[in-house]
Amino acid sequence: MAFPKPDAATKAFFDELVPEDPRVTVRPMFGNFAAFVKGNMFLSAFGDAVAVKLSDADQAQLLSVEGTGAFEPMPGRPMKGYVTLPAAWRDDLDWASEWVGRSLTYVGAMPSKIPKKKR
Repeated sequence: MAFPKPDAATKAFFDELVPEDPRVTVRPMFGNFAAFVKGNMFLSAFGDAVAVKLSDADQAQLLSVEGTGAFEPMPGRPMKGYVTLPAAWRDDLDWASEWVGRSLTYVGAMPSKIPKKKR
């Protein structure tokens, strides 16, 4: 299965949103990019979409904003807890950064993800 790749504008948007926090790591994922805290993904660029993981209350609030939606890397299979940021926010990093901050706080409070043993 071929995954969509982010264009230069999406990659630049993602890069600008990654918080300068020593706990945050960025790594490639299926030809795209994701940011992690304590081993858990909180920010993702997939194709032309940039998504954040949020609490249920924050998801509901963000989904009320025009241009957002469920994050579906595969059509019809949304990733639980993830919401895409509106494309219009690429011109207003303050709004996007606020939601990335909420995501970092939410996911940063989760237990560390224990890596699976390689076989």
